Amino acid sequence: MNVEIPSHVRDTASQLGAGVPYALKVLAGQLVDDPDMGRPSGLPGVLTVMVDGDVFEDCPALAIGYIREPDRIEVRYVNPVPSAEPVADAQDQDQDQLAGPAADAVTEREIADAWQRIIRWLQHNAPDSHAALRAGVSPAAITALEHDLGIQIPAGLRALWLLTAGDDGVNGAGCMPGNQALMTLDAVAAFHRQQMDSQAHEDTLNARRPEYDRFTVWKAAWIPVVSYGAADRTSGLYVDVATGYLGRWSRYNEGPGDELDTLVTYLEEAADMLEAPALATRDKPGLVGAALVWGSRLDPAQEERWQPLTG
Repeated sequence: MNVEIPSHVRDTASQLGAGVPYALKVLAGQLVDDPDMGRPSGLPGVLTVMVDGDVFEDCPALAIGYIREPDRIEVRYVNPVPSAEPVADAQDQDQDQLAGPAADAVTEREIADAWQRIIRWLQHNAPDSHAALRAGVSPAAITALEHDLGIQIPAGLRALWLLTAGDDGVNGAGCMPGNQALMTLDAVAAFHRQQMDSQAHEDTLNARRPEYDRFTVWKAAWIPVVSYGAADRTSGLYVDVATGYLGRWSRYNEGPGDELDTLVTYLEEAADMLEAPALATRDKPGLVGAALVWGSRLDPAQEERWQPLTG
């Protein structure tokens, strides 16, 4: 079992006390032997372990969250627990803080803020791309999709679909980085069904394959959100309800990418790149007439007309 501790978690640990990195290292060793030692945190797929700070020098009581996969564990967060409360009560407090209506409200606000930044930019700079965005749907439409998929829609995705429910694109290209497009709810349902049908076929074949050679096309907890183009489903991004992170699907079996995004960080970075294109790293925004076109997938026929943004 491999235990991964991302750099931002290590940075947080070093700021909480000189003994916290060592406590985190000790816990990582314990997780190798007992990967199920945590308790459900209330966040999908995340387990939490409480660490008594008195065991380690210069270390407060900690709530450490992680996700477990078949061959790896990834630590997701390290949070201090107020020392005035018993550890058992602190775990309950940790769950209350990280899950439920309060956490959903924070996510919904972050989604709304990021999307409004994108919308304002499109309105002022790329009106054709803005006009291609669909209006939001009703809560009842999202509930109907939940029944169709058989899975609860996460708060952040629900918040986005209440604001906009798809991108019809300009010349087939959407307004998200890579000229990808937000999928309509009908496309989400149809693609999810298609992928689950493909997985059912693979499951039949997997039953006759050795464990190491079994293949996963799709999981029920994956909700497609962004596609390669407005009508192109060769690749795209899904929200993994179990982890809260975005993943990539591709007909060509491309890798998952170097960075893990949530829907919030994905939209925030898109807004950042539009507002400060000189600092953009993942993609470069530009204009072709009144449409937003990202440089990573610039059509050669548009090169002469493409005006990269430099502000």
